[in-house]
Amino acid sequence: MKISQLMLFGVFFIGISSIEAQEKTSLTLDEAVKMAWEKSNEVTLANTKVNSKKYELQSVKNNQYPDLKISGQYQRLTKASIDMPNQGESGSLASPDRAMIGMANLSLPIFAGFKIQSNIDAYESLYEAETVTAEKTKEDVALRVITYYTALYKAQKTLDVLNENQKSAKQRVTDFIELEKNGIIPRNDLLKAQLLVSKTQLSIDEANNNLNNINFYLVTLLKLDPSVKIQVNEDDFFNLKTANAPTSDAMALENRKDLEAIRLQQKASESNVKIAKAGYYPTLSLLGGYTALDLKDIITVKYAMNFGLGLSYDLSGILKNSAHVKQAESRALEVKNTEAIMTDRIKVEVQKSIEDYDLAINQSVVYEEAFQQATENYRLVKDKFDNGLADTNDLVEADVEQLSAKINTAVAKAAIIQKYYELLSVSGQLSQSFNLSKI
Repeated sequence: MKISQLMLFGVFFIGISSIEAQEKTSLTLDEAVKMAWEKSNEVTLANTKVNSKKYELQSVKNNQYPDLKISGQYQRLTKASIDMPNQGESGSLASPDRAMIGMANLSLPIFAGFKIQSNIDAYESLYEAETVTAEKTKEDVALRVITYYTALYKAQKTLDVLNENQKSAKQRVTDFIELEKNGIIPRNDLLKAQLLVSKTQLSIDEANNNLNNINFYLVTLLKLDPSVKIQVNEDDFFNLKTANAPTSDAMALENRKDLEAIRLQQKASESNVKIAKAGYYPTLSLLGGYTALDLKDIITVKYAMNFGLGLSYDLSGILKNSAHVKQAESRALEVKNTEAIMTDRIKVEVQKSIEDYDLAINQSVVYEEAFQQATENYRLVKDKFDNGLADTNDLVEADVEQLSAKINTAVAKAAIIQKYYELLSVSGQLSQSFNLSKI
């Protein structure tokens, strides 16, 4: 019976270990970004909007093609009376019992004040604007993935450092218990060591909470199962290239997709002004038609073809159209001002990102030096404590400083990568880092 229980427990343990192994997923940043582009709701919506604009453009282009309409009628007549007064006694004809009529009309626009072509130009610009907006959406999603991914690494690294420090802190408590029993140190020193373990445990619990939240944000964005735990491989993470960082706003003003979308909308608004001005001109169309008529035993008409020109001119619209023109011109001016505002905002964003990236690099150097200093300080204090030249306060303080320096050093390296990609994003070059065109 005991053997059976032991085997059952072993199988259960193996099963739990297998589930945990399946839930942990090692994912590179490149893989995470491409997964988000394939599964993100935001990207799907952006692509749908592009398709909608594409169909709108096709619909507008159809306006330049001729309209062909065919109609036909078949009617049964009841005791129809047909009189032809000018035909004398033969003016009364037999009563037909059916009538058939067929017509075909063709209308081809020749000139509409350049309205048709201007409308096509406007929708082409809007379609292109929607396309680059979709690319900007992909860049925004990529930056969100980078932010979560970097935060996940920071949380994992912080938790690792805290757990490592907690082991040494607990070992110190174990050592202090023996020293206190032998009367070598006062009980107050033992309580301080125990207090450090409790504080470190609180930090571990908080780090775990932070890690779980960030992991949930990321797996939700990637459309993974909520139970999946993403593991950031440190080697993969720090092998990411951070060279050739932008140093000015020139690339941003050339490559930013949102700015390009505004410029395309400006082109569309200029075409809309031309559309509004088309109301000042007449509309000229080429007309053609075919008619067939059969009134039984009375008349049959075949091959009745017609063609000519159709002219339409809304004279009252000449006075009314000025308001439409001014409205279109005002909207074009709005878009132009929006472009100017966005240009200034982009310059500010790029400058801030450059400063943040440089700061992250400088801070990393300082944190590395601080970690070396804190490590050496802890070693010296530990030697003094072992020789009775330093008290527990000094030892605990040196340990806390070393822990803080170790966490700061690990986080600072990740911050450089994050700030680098943020700089690429505001410079409009983030898509090139992940081969956006291939997605």
